[in-house]
Amino acid sequence: MNLIDIRQVVTQALGFLLLVWVMRRWAWTPLLGMLDARRERIAAEFREAERLQAEAQETRGRYEQELRGIEAQARLRLNEAVTEGQRVAAEMKTQAQQEAARRLQRAEEDIGREREKAKELLKAQVVHLSIRTAEKILRQKIDDATQRKLVGDFVDEVGTLR
Repeated sequence: MNLIDIRQVVTQALGFLLLVWVMRRWAWTPLLGMLDARRERIAAEFREAERLQAEAQETRGRYEQELRGIEAQARLRLNEAVTEGQRVAAEMKTQAQQEAARRLQRAEEDIGREREKAKELLKAQVVHLSIRTAEKILRQKIDDATQRKLVGDFVDEVGTLR
């Protein structure tokens, strides 16, 4: 049967304890230190990532707010430009209407003056023809036929002047 050799068990136990002590001193403690350092580095990286993410969210919020402000300002300027354009168009329309009214009034005044000139000219020509006709009548011996002929000639001449 198998007997347990005490020396062998003690030697193995001492060897195991020595192995545990060596492992703990030169392997386990540095290994745990490396794992702790790695855990701390990973945690620090996660904290940094969260900080950067929060900063990015804050920056994004600021940019979105600025963008909304810019859009509102653009809408305001566009509305102002439209209003200004409408005002300028209305002003131009008013000026054009006033200019058209002035031109129409000048044209009517010119027509009136020309009409008066034409009347004066017609009057002068009628007077001139009347004087010529009177001269002819006075120079001739007038009978009814001659007088009718002279009046007919006068009427024809006045008709051609129009």
